[in-house]
Amino acid sequence: MVRENKVKQKLKNGEAVIGTFVKTVDPSVIEILGCSGMEFFVIDSEHVSYNPETITDLVRASDLTGIVPIVRVRKATAVNIMQALDTGALGYHAPNVDTPEQARIAVDAGRYTPLGNRGFAPTHRAANYGMMDKQEYIDKANKEILTIIHCETMESLGNLDEILKLEELDVVFIGPMDLSQSLGRDVMGQRKHPKLLEAIDQIIEKVNKAGKAVGTVADNAQMAKELMEKGVRYIPISSDQGMIGNMAKNIVKEFNQYSK
Repeated sequence: MVRENKVKQKLKNGEAVIGTFVKTVDPSVIEILGCSGMEFFVIDSEHVSYNPETITDLVRASDLTGIVPIVRVRKATAVNIMQALDTGALGYHAPNVDTPEQARIAVDAGRYTPLGNRGFAPTHRAANYGMMDKQEYIDKANKEILTIIHCETMESLGNLDEILKLEELDVVFIGPMDLSQSLGRDVMGQRKHPKLLEAIDQIIEKVNKAGKAVGTVADNAQMAKELMEKGVRYIPISSDQGMIGNMAKNIVKEFNQYSK
């Protein structure tokens, strides 16, 4: 079902939001994230081979705490975006958007006419399986869905001014690792390389000037704070797997110090 998207509202108000990427399949993880106070989570179906049923169950679990469910689709096609939103997800990441034409497809796929051309079927989960008034559902979906496209290549950066003209675009998300690869082998994977930092600063400046929100991933809360100071407002911090791994490493390290 479509509910109020508190993340979208906060971004429209100029506020920052934090969440995380989800790469596991257990719905209890979503409940835990919601109970923790995380504002949103992104199901990473680009890098994890999720099946549609699992994505639906993860989105369904979000209703228990009100955490905002977002899906990073495998590829920014109209059908992938439609299927993600039909589960009841309140937003989507469209990866690898390099041209204005690709951006237009990705943005239009998230809205019904007259704001876009999302495929319309009123009987899926987001529309209460056909038991919601059709026009009420259309209006609510068009209002609440958060559209996020990725800027993660130098080609995308070169086209960003044109991409930012798309009215229904809400967030431009910087993919730092893919962007580093686009800058060449000597930059790839180096999060603090001057060339990468310069490109990231250019994206942040362009997006904020256009009145959109800019987002990117942070490794931890301190990094999130630094990004916010630069003007980043949509911030997934690490991932469920990353948080488990870091906590486990810290526990083992601390235990080994005490056991000596």
